[in-house]
Amino acid sequence: MPVIYLSHGAPPLADDALWTDQLARWSAELPRPRAILMVSAHWENAPVTIGATEQKPLVYDFWGFPERYYTVTYPAPGAPRLAERVRQLLGTTHDEPERGLDHGAYVPLVEMYPDADVPVLQISMPTLDPAELHRIGARLAPLRDEGVLIVGSGFFTHNLRQINLGGPSDIAPAAWSSEFDHWGAEALAGGDIDALLDFGNTAPAARIAHPRTEHFAPLFVSLGAAEEAPAAHSVIDGYWYGLAKRSVQFG
Repeated sequence: MPVIYLSHGAPPLADDALWTDQLARWSAELPRPRAILMVSAHWENAPVTIGATEQKPLVYDFWGFPERYYTVTYPAPGAPRLAERVRQLLGTTHDEPERGLDHGAYVPLVEMYPDADVPVLQISMPTLDPAELHRIGARLAPLRDEGVLIVGSGFFTHNLRQINLGGPSDIAPAAWSSEFDHWGAEALAGGDIDALLDFGNTAPAARIAHPRTEHFAPLFVSLGAAEEAPAAHSVIDGYWYGLAKRSVQFG
């Protein structure tokens, strides 16, 4: 299986016809996964924590949106066998069996696999350290040979204090967002692992594009799982309220 990193957007992504079509087309071109392993920007817990392995209520981890966003469901099957393989590959883990999928997981999956017929497991990020996340991804890489789609779900640039959600979604990006996005696209296409892992020092406007790095961090799990083929190709690009929605595929 390939490995992907996607920008998942907020719940209103469902209202964006272009973005939802891009996600649907992407999944149609991917090999059919036996299961999906999600690493979302919205779950940090150490050690690596394994979420629900059977259907549980979704985690509506957002505030101030219209009521209809809190009635979305995604009844995907749990993935207990995948959970056991994650335990084997990572060693020390923790279980949180009541935790359902958060919006970093279900928002894109609703668009990519709307029938909710692929087993899904979500695990936490135990750290935001790029090198450690890269090592975790490398340890998870054998899952690819077992038909598992490993998904890092974040946002390629993410500074909510610098955007105006009351304006049009296709507003032109600020320089900090476009410069970081351009740098990232080149680094990913060239497989420049060192530059990506040290993005805080090598990327332009890194501290503005990511005042806190949790939305970029899932990329490093995906990058580690890509193993010896770290060069990525961009499947989705462009901007949403000025934030780069770049999403890439390895392999």
